Amino acid sequence: MTNTNNYVLIMAGGVGSRFWPKSRVECPKQFIDILGVGKSFLQLTVDRFKNVAPQENIYIVTNEQYRDLVKEQLPHFTEEQIICEPSRNNTAPCVAYASFKLFAKNPKANVVVAPSDHFILKEDVFVEKIQAVLEFTASNDALLTLGITPTRPDTGYGYINYEKADKGEIKKVIRFTEKPKLEKAKEFLISGNYVWNAGIFIWNVKSALKAFEQYSPEIYELFNAGMGHYNTSSEKVFIDEYYPASPNISIDYAIMEKADNVYTLPADFGWSDLGTWASLYEVAEKDENQNVSNSDQILSFEAEGNIIHLPEGKKAVVKGLNNFIVVDDKDVLLIYPKELEQEIKAVSEQVASM
Repeated sequence: MTNTNNYVLIMAGGVGSRFWPKSRVECPKQFIDILGVGKSFLQLTVDRFKNVAPQENIYIVTNEQYRDLVKEQLPHFTEEQIICEPSRNNTAPCVAYASFKLFAKNPKANVVVAPSDHFILKEDVFVEKIQAVLEFTASNDALLTLGITPTRPDTGYGYINYEKADKGEIKKVIRFTEKPKLEKAKEFLISGNYVWNAGIFIWNVKSALKAFEQYSPEIYELFNAGMGHYNTSSEKVFIDEYYPASPNISIDYAIMEKADNVYTLPADFGWSDLGTWASLYEVAEKDENQNVSNSDQILSFEAEGNIIHLPEGKKAVVKGLNNFIVVDDKDVLLIYPKELEQEIKAVSEQVASM
C-alpha cells in the first residue's frame, strides 16, 4: 500500500538531441521504444513509480507541444496529471510550477522529481531507496538527491561531495561540481565521498517552496502570484501568460547548489541517464561480436562493437565496420564513429539547416 501523500513529478519535456536522428523535436526519446521492449522510456518510468505513489499521484511535466503524445502513451492519465509548460525555460520553472500546483492540492505532499528517460537495471533496489528517502523527507526539512556510486572517473556527469563522517545512509552534501576535468574526476573517485548527480530529487513540497523563496525569489514570486488559480479552470490562462517570463535556469543552479539543507543517499541500482547512443550501447544486450541492434534482420561480417538501429522491416548487411553508430530513421541515415558521438548534436543542427 503506497502512501497517499507521496507524489511523483516525471519531467518529460526535453528534446533528446543526442539520440538524433531517432529522437527528433516532434517526437523526442522519452516517447520512443529505444530499448526495444515494447514500451517507451516514459511508460517504463511510470510503471517504475507505481510502486512509490498511487497512480493518480503521478504527474507528467512536459512541454505543451507533447500533450497529445503523453495522452496517447498514457491514456489512463487524467488531463490534470499532465502539467504542460508553454515555453522551454529549463527545469527550475517547471519544478516550481508543479510544486505550487501540488501544494495547492495537498500541503503534505512528499515529492519525487525524476527524469523520464533514465535506465534503471535494479528496479527493486531503486524503489527501496526512494521509499527510504521519502520517509526521511516526510519528517525533515531537507532537499535530497539520489547519488550514484561512481564506477569510473566520468567527466560527463556532475559530482556531489558529501560528508564522510555521517554515520547513516543519508549524507549531508558539502558541494556540487559540474562535469570536472579527468584528473579531478580521478581524485573524486579515489576520495570515496563523491557520487554522480542523477538528477533525481526528493523533498516535501513545503521544503521545496521554502527553498525557492529563499534562493530563487524571482521564480517564487512569479508562481506564488498564481496561488488562487492552481487546480482551477483559470490555471492555464495564468500559466500561459506568466510562465514564459520565468528565468531559464536549472533546478541545480536555482536551489540545490545554494541551499544548506541538501542531503544525498549514495546508491547503486544499475543507473544510466542514457543520454547518448554510446550510453545505450553500454547497458544493452550484445551479440557474440559485441554488436547491439534492435533487429534480427542484420547480417554482419567482420563487424564489432557497433550499435545499429533500423526501422521495422528493414534489412541491413554490414561488413568491416567497427565501433560505429548506425541509425536509419525516416529521411536520415546516420553512420558515425562511436567515439565521436559528442558531435552528433551539432551535426543534427547542420542537417536541419540543409
